[in-house]
Order: sequence, then structure tokens, then C-alpha cells
Amino acid sequence: MSESTYSLFRKGKQHLEQGMAAQATVALEKAKAREPDKASIREALGIAYFRIKRWKEAEAEFRAVLELSPADDYAHYALGRSLEKQGRDAEANGHYKLASSLRPESTTYSSRIRDLDSDPEP
Repeated sequence: MSESTYSLFRKGKQHLEQGMAAQATVALEKAKAREPDKASIREALGIAYFRIKRWKEAEAEFRAVLELSPADDYAHYALGRSLEKQGRDAEANGHYKLASSLRPESTTYSSRIRDLDSDPEP
């Protein structure tokens, strides 16, 4: 009996909650193969990749989420974090600003903008 896409997604989320990001990628990649247009699967996979420092893969997943849902403030923020980890601060800051405009009450988003705006260019 094969696992349902939802059970793969839940297994991946449980692994993330337990701090087992590498294991989460296995179930979430299988779920993504079955339903590539599910933003929730792509977001969870992006988080798992980010936690295991696979920045480019995380970037790709968060970009996919934004293709599916352009007004997703968290996806803009997470994409910004992935870009920042790759040294692409100006591009990251643009996504932080978009996230902040979509959710202005978020101090997390605004603090990343302040941090990048105050860093001198190399």
C-alpha cells in the first residue's frame, strides 16, 4: 500500500518539528513529486532545505511558492533569508521589504530590513 501525499506531507512536517530536517526532505520530496503545485509542500521542503543549509534548493522552493501565491509574506521573507545566506543581500532586502509591506506588523521582517539597510556595502 502506498502512502498518500498527505501522509508524506505530515511525516515531513513531523520530522521538521522534531528537528530532523534531513529526514523531512525525503518525505517532502516524494510529496512534491506527486503534487508539485501544493504551496504547503513546497514551503515545508524549503524550510527543510534551509535548515540543512542547502540555500539554493531552499531558494528554488520559496520561489515556487511565490509563483503559486505571490502575496505570501512568509515566502518572501524565507526567500530573502535564503538569498542572504548566499550573499545576495540587496536582492534579499527587496523580498524583506515586500514581506513587510504585506504584513507591516511583523517586527521580524522590519528588523531584517533595518539590519541590511545599516550594513555598509563591501
